[in-house]
Amino acid sequence: MTNENAPAALIKTIGIEIAVPLGVYYGLHSLGASDFTALALSGVFPLARTLFQFAKHRTLNGLALVVLVTNVVGMLLTFVSGDARMMIAKDSIGSGITGVVILISAFTAQPIMTKALRPFLTHGKADHEAAWERLQSNKRFHIVLRRGSFIWGVGFIFESTARVIGAFTLPVSTMVWLSTVLFVASFAVIMVVAGASAKEAGEMVAREAAAEELVAA
Repeated sequence: MTNENAPAALIKTIGIEIAVPLGVYYGLHSLGASDFTALALSGVFPLARTLFQFAKHRTLNGLALVVLVTNVVGMLLTFVSGDARMMIAKDSIGSGITGVVILISAFTAQPIMTKALRPFLTHGKADHEAAWERLQSNKRFHIVLRRGSFIWGVGFIFESTARVIGAFTLPVSTMVWLSTVLFVASFAVIMVVAGASAKEAGEMVAREAAAEELVAA
């Protein structure tokens, strides 16, 4: 995935994951379905899409696996409880668990967000990809990449906390759209902050690629 199509793919994915469930919820609600029924059915599509992608590609990265397990467990719990608020909180809690996993990974040898960040920093160019590999032994490079996962992890945890509080204090019909607004707004802010933080790593990759080109010349 190159730097040019990565943002488009990301936006497309977010649009599908958000627009379709919202449309299903409000469509069913307008037809008289209860909050719980509408929310339950609106959550089927994202879950089915994740399972389809797994069946198609036969692979799941660590983050995708966390999200899938959280969704399945959350769906089962909400069906048992029959509580529409729990249905909303389920997604928020899932986001928080994802944040915790990303945050923990920031202190390991393989921060989760590093793989997602690579296409944006290498631009899909062979010389930049090679530079990335050479920088694997650079301590500063790893610190910068680890910082990215730290930002995403903390951001998701704060976003999740705000949405969980709203799920149990605000009207369900309000939180259905407000939860999405909070998620999208938080995601945008986290992306900007993490992107600014990753700028140094991108510059390191570019310098390394340029230096290798000079040596080769």
